[in-house]
Amino acid sequence: MGSNLTTDNVAALQALMSETIFTMGEETALPGGSIHSNPNQDIPQAATETAAEEFIFQGDKSTGVLFILRYPDYPYFSPAAEEAFLKTIGALQLNASNVAVVNLANPHNPNDWTRIMKFFQPKKITLLGVEPTSLKLPTIAHNSYMKGKIATVFNTFSFEEMFADVQKKKLFWGEFKTFIGS
Repeated sequence: MGSNLTTDNVAALQALMSETIFTMGEETALPGGSIHSNPNQDIPQAATETAAEEFIFQGDKSTGVLFILRYPDYPYFSPAAEEAFLKTIGALQLNASNVAVVNLANPHNPNDWTRIMKFFQPKKITLLGVEPTSLKLPTIAHNSYMKGKIATVFNTFSFEEMFADVQKKKLFWGEFKTFIGS
C-alpha cells in the first residue's frame, strides 16, 4: 500500500476539507489559537450555526482578561484610544496579544452576556464605556467592580470620556491597577 494517496483517499480528503470546521479561506487563525470567522465571506448553510457562535475579537481569550467596548466608527479603538489602551495595559505587564478585546458595535458580535461568558470564559472583564445594563447586568457605578461567581466585572469610562476629563482618567487608573492586580 505505502503512503500514496488513492483516488478514494483524495476524494475523502476533499470532502473533509469542505466540511464546516475545515472550510478554507473563511477563517483565520490568530495568536493564541483563536479562530475568527470572516463575516464578509459567504458562509455555507451548514456553517451558519458555528459562525453564529463565534465572536470577532483581537488578542488572546485564553488568559481570562477581556475588554468589552462599543466603538461604532472603528474595528476596535480610535487611534488615540488604542495608544492609550496599549500604554495602560503595558504599565501592568499586559499587551495586546495576552488580553482579548471585543467591540460590541461590530454587528457580527452578539450583545448577549451569556454568549460572551461562554465563548470567552473570562475571569476579569473591563467594560470600557459600555453600560452594564445594556448587557442585562445590574447597574455598576463607574470605576467600580462587581464580583460574580465566575468573573469580576470592572465598569469604567471609554477612553474618549477619559481624554475629555482628567479626573475620570485618575479615578480609572487607581481602580484599574487594583482590579488587574487582584
